[in-house]
Amino acid sequence: MALDPSFVGRCYPVAGTYQVSREKIREFAEAIGDDDEIYRDPSVARACGYSDVIAPPTFAFILVLRAQQALLRDPELGADYRRMVHGNQSFRHHRPIHAGDVLAAALHVDSVRTMGGNDLLTVRCEIADSAGDPVTTARSTLVVRHPAAEQDR
Repeated sequence: MALDPSFVGRCYPVAGTYQVSREKIREFAEAIGDDDEIYRDPSVARACGYSDVIAPPTFAFILVLRAQQALLRDPELGADYRRMVHGNQSFRHHRPIHAGDVLAAALHVDSVRTMGGNDLLTVRCEIADSAGDPVTTARSTLVVRHPAAEQDR
């Protein structure tokens, strides 16, 4: 079953906010194997001009995944998560994410198209701080394989 193209233009605001802490940043940096002290040591971050430690650029993906869940759980979309892979990801950072940030995210469906036995779902996640100022814009392409395409394999 193909995804419903009428979803283009829909927005899924995430309920609640995400509190960024030094520990979450440290854990993320450790998980991706980045030992840069700017992610761990406030004095190093301050020496670089930041008010506190900053997060690695891909840290925003934590919020992206949370935001995508609202869409992917929408039964009207018709997405089968078992047939889905992550096709592409990009980030546009308006400023670094800092320890102490309180962030909110909203997911926008930018396109739904079918190509080569797959549905391509392109979404944009707008992440803002507690003042409503933009922090990161993340774009993702999710690929959902049609059941018939799997049978042809």
